[in-house]
Amino acid sequence: MPHRLSPLPHPQSAGRRRPQGRRAAVRAGVLAASLATLFSAASLDPAAAAPASVRPDAATTDFAPLVQPQRKARVTAAVFDLDGTGREPAVYGDDTPYDTASIVKVDILAAALLQAQDAGHDLTTLERAQAEAMIERSDNTAANALWRRIGLAPGLEAANKRLGLTSTKGGPGAKWGLTRTTASDQIRLLRAVFDTGPVSHAGSTALNEASRTYIRTLMTRIVGEQAWGVSAAAGSGWALKNGWLQRNTTGLWDVNSVGQVTASGRHYLVAVLSDGNTSMKDGIALVEREARAAVTSATAR
Repeated sequence: MPHRLSPLPHPQSAGRRRPQGRRAAVRAGVLAASLATLFSAASLDPAAAAPASVRPDAATTDFAPLVQPQRKARVTAAVFDLDGTGREPAVYGDDTPYDTASIVKVDILAAALLQAQDAGHDLTTLERAQAEAMIERSDNTAANALWRRIGLAPGLEAANKRLGLTSTKGGPGAKWGLTRTTASDQIRLLRAVFDTGPVSHAGSTALNEASRTYIRTLMTRIVGEQAWGVSAAAGSGWALKNGWLQRNTTGLWDVNSVGQVTASGRHYLVAVLSDGNTSMKDGIALVEREARAAVTSATAR
């Protein structure tokens, strides 16, 4: 069995902390962003003054929602056993596109690092500060800067061809949070970051080891109030990135979580995408339930 790198262990409580007043705070951030858009059509960074942990994702206040009202939330989970011999993830639910919200920030960072590698230099001091804010705190202003840095959707998609992604389309203009992806494509991205085994996939050698280590490290440093999602399936360690946004006309929530978890001594890549949730709290509960079920199924094989 090949040796796998695993994320740093976390305190047992780290993956279970929940922000107080999350729902009210998030809705307040969305309302503030909506008002800002009404008064400034040129605004590309709604709720820029709000805390990164509760503000909406990626200029989401001035578009026609792609998700229409639904009777129940839609969810898809995918899991890949890094220590197993299989080369394809197990997918639960329809592997159809969802909006990424902030999980795309991992993809943005991977694209920035790949471009820096091509140019023969590291990220600048400023870019590293932006990357760390974008991943650890889900800072939108930092994401806006790095999205422009990589060349918006065309830059993301060019990088994704080399990273092995096949079903991800960058968001329009400045709206990186409206990038569309599938659960299986998120597993492909995670493999480009976490899979260090001898049997490679299409994108596993695109990022060099320093770039992969950098992304993995930042994904273990998520601030406490955002340490929910796939971490619910972890036993001893995790690395993750979450995304969430509320649709303007429906009031429904997109809630997503992707990352690596260690459970029963094995390492799994997990992606759970959902939309149509009646609240952020309900979306988190759904994502965590599906993450646990997917990993439990994988460990039973």
